[in-house]
Amino acid sequence: MSLQQLPAKTANALQLDTCQFTPGTRKGHYESFFLRANHPEKNQAFWIRYTFFSPKGFSDRAIGEIWAVFFDGERDKIVAIQEDIAFAECSLSNNSMSIQLGHNRLEKGHLTGSGAHNKHQIEWDLNYVGGEAPLLLLPPALYRTPLPKAKSLVTSPNVEFSGQITVDSEQYSIASWQGSENHNWGSQHTDEYAWGQVAGFDNAPHVFLECSTARIKLGPVWSPWMTLAVVRIDDKEFTFNTLSQAIKAKAHYDFFNWTFETRSGDTTLHVKISAPPSHFVGLTYKNPPKGSHTCLNSKIARCELTMTEKGKPPQAFNTEHRAAFEILTDDSNHGVTIVN
Repeated sequence: MSLQQLPAKTANALQLDTCQFTPGTRKGHYESFFLRANHPEKNQAFWIRYTFFSPKGFSDRAIGEIWAVFFDGERDKIVAIQEDIAFAECSLSNNSMSIQLGHNRLEKGHLTGSGAHNKHQIEWDLNYVGGEAPLLLLPPALYRTPLPKAKSLVTSPNVEFSGQITVDSEQYSIASWQGSENHNWGSQHTDEYAWGQVAGFDNAPHVFLECSTARIKLGPVWSPWMTLAVVRIDDKEFTFNTLSQAIKAKAHYDFFNWTFETRSGDTTLHVKISAPPSHFVGLTYKNPPKGSHTCLNSKIARCELTMTEKGKPPQAFNTEHRAAFEILTDDSNHGVTIVN
């Protein structure tokens, strides 16, 4: 088991909390900063995503994308918007977290914007504070290698949001919503994956989980399924993300349910994440090489986590509706409405 205290400067030293995109590149690139949080008690959540996209071989077609989804599990209602923004109206910084997509802005600790789609509209003005040291899902060295082609990390786990979100003229006051600030990028989306995150469990508000089960296609051949996971309990980090651990992990997921078990030394991690179809929204993710994938996206999923260390009682954490759960797929037999 890898157990460590992660220095706060890790992501900064690797420059992983700033834009990796180079305008004009013909290699193909996608990059997103996304913010998400859950109501401290109610079954509600938001997800807001600032994205740059540049198709391979066509740098003149680069665009910005703004995404926002509000999940209201109290009423089984999800409202989602997505807008493309001309690249001439976008700006980015490679030295700090400072992004502008049209009138939508994101800076460290503050985000504003609005968008409309399919007769729906979402507007936001949010601040966030606190947070912890960055959490890297991959081993640090892999953030500077060509493979994997998709990188992701949590730049600020367990931040606290305040402000206001307006969804179709209905105002929501955001006060002490716990969540995260995240960053992902690459030259190609992972071909198939399940991804999960919990920013505070119901019975353990400071425990953070980041995990993924995925496989990629290498020409005509599929790689083995690989499962990565990191659990942070207070200032201690339990990592299950070496190549050997990833391949040996036992995992299974379908559209709405995911379980996995992974081991590191004398420590075993078991996770179960699920949500009903009504708590998912379907989104289309453009892929830089060509084509697109469907993302089934929920931010109000259920999660049960059990971690067992040799010689110690098992630690069990659970949440009824605070888990992020995404499936990337090309299968269309899920029955979830695709909104874009």
